[in-house]
Parts: sequence; C-alpha cells; structure tokens
Amino acid sequence: MLIALGLPSMIVVAGLILDRLDRSSAAPEVGKVISSINAVLAGQDEAGRTTGCFVVQFDDAPRLLDLHGRVAQSQILRCCIDRLKGAMRFGDVMTRLEDGSLAVVLAPVHRLDLETMVQIAGRIQAVVHQPISLREATVHVTCCIGFCHGRRAPQPTGQSLLDAAQIAADEAKRFGPGAIRAFSADMARARASRDALRSGVECALADGQIRAHFQPQLSTDTGAVSGMEALARWHHPERGCLAPSEFLPAIEGSGLSTRLSITMVTQALSALADWDRAGFAVPTVSVNFSAAELGDPQLPDRLKWELDRFDLTADRLTIEVLETVVATAENDLIASNIAAIAAMGCGVDLDDFGTGNASITTIRRFAVRRLKIDRSFVTGVDEDREQQKLVAAILSLAERLGLETLGEGVETPAEHAMLAQLGCAHVQGYSIARPMPADEVVPWLARQSERQIFTPKIGLKAR
Repeated sequence: MLIALGLPSMIVVAGLILDRLDRSSAAPEVGKVISSINAVLAGQDEAGRTTGCFVVQFDDAPRLLDLHGRVAQSQILRCCIDRLKGAMRFGDVMTRLEDGSLAVVLAPVHRLDLETMVQIAGRIQAVVHQPISLREATVHVTCCIGFCHGRRAPQPTGQSLLDAAQIAADEAKRFGPGAIRAFSADMARARASRDALRSGVECALADGQIRAHFQPQLSTDTGAVSGMEALARWHHPERGCLAPSEFLPAIEGSGLSTRLSITMVTQALSALADWDRAGFAVPTVSVNFSAAELGDPQLPDRLKWELDRFDLTADRLTIEVLETVVATAENDLIASNIAAIAAMGCGVDLDDFGTGNASITTIRRFAVRRLKIDRSFVTGVDEDREQQKLVAAILSLAERLGLETLGEGVETPAEHAMLAQLGCAHVQGYSIARPMPADEVVPWLARQSERQIFTPKIGLKAR
C-alpha cells in the first residue's frame, strides 16, 4: 500500500520495478511490459479482485532539457522515479515506456473503483510534484496521468489495458499540465478520429484541401480595411469544411505544423498580390504561428523567400503569436526568430491578449507591434462597465508602450462603437464579416468600397 501517501491499506500501487529503472536510457522491450501486465491480469478474477493501469507522462520534458541540460534532466526524472519507488510495496508493476513515460499496473485488489483510482492518481502526482533540489536551483516537476480500470479495457489483454491507459494519458496531456483522465470508449473513438485526421493531413496539404479563409480587420477611425487575417480551413471531402479547432490538435507532434504554416503564408501572400492587382488596398495580411512553428530555425529565411517570391515588402506580412506562447516561452530560438522576423519589417501581433500573463518585459523582448484584445474582454463591452474598465486599462497600457490595438470577436455594432469610443484602433469579428474563401474576398472588398463603413452609434443599452 502507499503508506506514505495515506491510501487505504487494501490499495497496493507499485513495488515490482521492471528492467532496472536506474538504467534510464534503456527502455524495456514492449513484449516484456505486455507479458508482465498479462501476468497481473491473469490474477484479477481470483476472489473477485481486479486491477488497473496508470500511465504517467512528465510535463515539459523538453523545457527541462533546455533549462538544465541532459544530465540534469536525467537526474530530475531519476529522482521522481526513486520517490515513486519509495512509496511503493512489492506486488505491482512499474516500468518505463519507450517515450519516457511510466506505466504502473496494480496487483489485483478488492474494491477498486473509479474514485479510488482517481485518489491513487492524485497521490502519484503528489509524489512527483514535490520540489527537487538541483545544484543551487529548486525544480518543480509536474505530470499528467491517464488510467484505465482493468474491467474497462476494450479487451482483457495487457496490450489493450496499456493502450487504453496511454489514450487516457494522451488526453490528459491535451488538457495539462497536471491533468488526470480516465479511459472511456468515447475517448477511444475521439482518438481514432484524430488519428484518421492526422493520417490525412499530409495528403490534404498536397491536394490543396487545406485553404486560407480571410477575415477583414477595419480601422475604427475611417472604416477602411486595415488588414486580413488568414485562417486555415480543411475542405474535407467527407466531413465538409473543418475549423482549425477540429484538426490542429490532430497534427500536433506530427511534424506537419511548419508545413501548414508555410502553406498558409503562401496562400495569404498570393491572395494579397491578387488584391493589389485588382486595385484594392489591403495593407497587410496576418498568419498565426504556434510555438512549434516559431521554433523552426529556418522560419525567417522561409518567410523572406515567400515575400520575395510574390514581390511584396515585409511590412505587408504580420505574424500572430498567442500570448500564452510568449508568456511561457523559454526557448531562445523562438525569441530570436521573432526578433529576426520583426527586424525584417514584418508586424508582430500578440494574439488573445489578456489571457496569458505576458509581462511588459516579455512584450518588449518579442518586439510586439500590436495587441489583439481577447474576445472575452470584448463580449458585452457596450453594456458591462467592468469590461469597459478592463479594455480601457489595456488600451492605456498599449498607448504608453507605443503599441497598436485590435479588438477581436466583435459581434455587434454596439461593441464596435464602444471599442472605437474607448480608443481601440482596429476591430475584427462577425459583426464585420465572417472568414471567407479567397474567391469571395474581392467581391466583398468591392461592396465594402461602395458602402464605406464608419463607426456605428452605440445603442441605448450602453447608456
């Protein structure tokens, strides 16, 4: 039992450490892991006992490597493993998996239910989360945990139980750090759907199924178009038009993120050149970049090549970076890439501002040119005095720092009007236009030119 963790005496959580875990660089063969789990499963029906499997995934292992180096990273993970071993008793199975995560399989026990397994996962996290002294620094390690009850695995085999716990752990990592998830059949179906999407992304990129849709940005002063944001849409042959939220998580870690971003840049710059030839003034087009894409050492050169290809100056392209990325980025390559892109003359927008705890120092470090105020601050700003105070504070900060501002998610004329009154220079949202395919942009620009939209008046509800 986990005496150190205060669990009931009938719960045994791990004691048999397979394949000498002190050899941290050597992952055991999968066959040995499965055989060990099968041996545990074989005894789960005796006297009504059952088992369960936990997969423990350490959060931010790459960050630990970047900050402390490989030797220190190994020491940190070794310490976590030793602490878990110290809280365990003989009878259960614990082993390192090939991706560096840990699998813990309970020896068959009585009265093992979902609540107890959640408690066990929490106790495992409590052990891992204890501070670790490393030279002159104190390191805090967190982990995500997925688990599967022995009787809820799709098949009564070690492979099935381990796979189910791994699916739950991957789901936990999507919501981490520090998340815990239990396996369910719905989770397995969602995983299968994401895997199917992931396998189709490469073909979709090659076949031109993933295309840029464009959402206009307007000046609140003149009503003129001040830019367009390129947003990825997958025109799936069977599932229709898929928004990024439906397929971007499926390609994380697939190695295709950079290819997707460059595809969006190519389509955005091509469209911008087309609008120029059609005689419509769209000053800039913006493209979103994730942390993985911004960590590509070749990104500045790729962007320069694309700009030269379409004979466009760098100021016509803006990169959008989530505030959560710059607030947590400790990767010097990301910072140097953004600095290089800004030095080229490209704009840098800090997206979803107000949600990611970015400091003023961070804003300066990443050469941000414009703050995009998150839609959570914009919704209801025409009616909510507290919202107005928050937006006014952001606008004041931006003014003092010499930064431009844009309000995201503007869905009503009254929100548009209030942002203009407060001093927000640009707006974007459904109230102006929904994201549209490239071939619909020129007709929209023509209509917009004929009926120049000036700032609407605030409705009675705002008074």
